[in-house]
Amino acid sequence: MPMAHPGFSVLSDAFEADPYRHFARLREQAPVHHEPAIDSYFLSRHQDVRRVLTDHRAFTTETLQARAEPVMRGPVLAQMTGAEHTAKRKIVVQGLTGEALREQMHTVRARAAELLAPLLAHGRMDLVADFGKPFAVQVTMDVLGLDVKDWRQVAAWHSGVAEFITGLTLTPERRRHCLECAEQLEAYLVPVIEERRREPGPDLISRLCAAEFDSTALSVRDVTALIINVLAAATEPADKTLALLFKHLIDHPEQLTQVRRDPALLPAAIAETLRLTPPVQLVPRRAEEAAVFAGTTVPAGATVFCMIGAANRDPAVFADPDTFALHRADLGTARSFTAAAQHLAFGTGLHSCVGAAFARAEIETVAAMLLPRLDQVRHRPGSRYRETGLYTRGPVSLPLDFTPVRTPLLADATLDG
Repeated sequence: MPMAHPGFSVLSDAFEADPYRHFARLREQAPVHHEPAIDSYFLSRHQDVRRVLTDHRAFTTETLQARAEPVMRGPVLAQMTGAEHTAKRKIVVQGLTGEALREQMHTVRARAAELLAPLLAHGRMDLVADFGKPFAVQVTMDVLGLDVKDWRQVAAWHSGVAEFITGLTLTPERRRHCLECAEQLEAYLVPVIEERRREPGPDLISRLCAAEFDSTALSVRDVTALIINVLAAATEPADKTLALLFKHLIDHPEQLTQVRRDPALLPAAIAETLRLTPPVQLVPRRAEEAAVFAGTTVPAGATVFCMIGAANRDPAVFADPDTFALHRADLGTARSFTAAAQHLAFGTGLHSCVGAAFARAEIETVAAMLLPRLDQVRHRPGSRYRETGLYTRGPVSLPLDFTPVRTPLLADATLDG
């Protein structure tokens, strides 16, 4: 079975510490890498990853039945096909696009302003711990219609759910902890669902409660699973992508200057951030029949992990792929937040990320608020940058120093969606 070199493992601490330096060797020497410990295959070439993600008949999401359903408390969108997938995805998409999205961006600005106000006065913040993580969870709760005062507890439960889905080698103790988090989150959500059935509001949970499939209202279990689905899809990319966007711009000051001068370049900067450092690094599928990639046969029934980070740096698709390039001609900013994106950070095909439009609007809105107010923004002297995560990946922290520019946080005309 092809391997990058004897003893190489994507499950090793060395790989997790810096997977990016291994991607080229994987694509060139072991585009189909087998991990015996979990009997799974890892694909790293763009064409192979795209093939798997777009052929939903040959490569199904059956792996999610064991990986996600126990903590999602029911089937998630990625497990569904046919009429059920179309109907339920449409319900969620309508709650995260169009007029709903424009209204949500007002809430995003208000929430960001509330969190930023005390931080700006100090001229320093950790963009991950002080702002990004609380912001991502609180905004998602705002959209769903959950009480934001509970955000720390919801974040802790969500962390357990995410660990279960993304952990490739969970110990029995961690598995039990994750399942307990899911049970507690479900117990928290069920009374809210029942209350929204009686007294609906403008929030997404109310939309889900009022929706029907096959002329029947969604069950409490269905709604619970979709809520947790949205919680994961909307929260996971936000804090990681925002921090990575600022890291790349700070590390490339000439490009930061260009974005400051022309905010219309923000979508391109976000798209390039998603390409170069996608927050979701692995997407699992099951091979329903034997398939050949680069001369290697993946057997029927095997678990296949699509390596999004490696595919997004494939030189067969992107020129100078390990470089952050704001004006990249081979990316296509306009389609970078759709299922037709050249990069694969949101997946592609039938099960592309349902929250892509929301993520783009949210990150663009917040970045447009931050950039004019963080003059001379720079990495804090003495801080050491570190990322973690194999399945999802992002900065542990991002300590920044800056000169605050004092302008009203809610007075500017930022993105309306």
